[in-house]
Amino acid sequence: MSSPIGPLTVVSDGSAITALQWGEGGTQDTTPELTEALAQLAAYFRGGLTRFDLPLNVGGSEFQRRVCDAMREIPFGETVTYGDLATRMGASPQAIGNACGGNPIPVIIPCHRVLAASGLGGYSGEGGVETKVWLLRHEGAAGLLI
Repeated sequence: MSSPIGPLTVVSDGSAITALQWGEGGTQDTTPELTEALAQLAAYFRGGLTRFDLPLNVGGSEFQRRVCDAMREIPFGETVTYGDLATRMGASPQAIGNACGGNPIPVIIPCHRVLAASGLGGYSGEGGVETKVWLLRHEGAAGLLI
């Protein structure tokens, strides 16, 4: 799909979303979860959706899945720090940062809402920190960037 942050491709395992990637996808498969994901992403970018409700299958370690679950709980327009999540999860901020960077389903799982204690931190999606800033502004969290 075309989006304000570039072309996006949503990937499914046939029953759940497994990835969101920048760029054009190789196939045009149509499944109910892909159709719904594209509709929800379009609504999000139009400003009409603040929480995604999609079946997700996050690969990786148990820790990766737990961090992704924690990120899904961060409300639209709000942010937390890597340290906040680290404290809640009994992990180091670096481990949280690595798990955020390994998020296979960015935007839908809002790793852009996780910031460093003294700045934005990184963003592994296409466009890096500029994309993170765009997403935060889109969600009305721009006051945090000043």
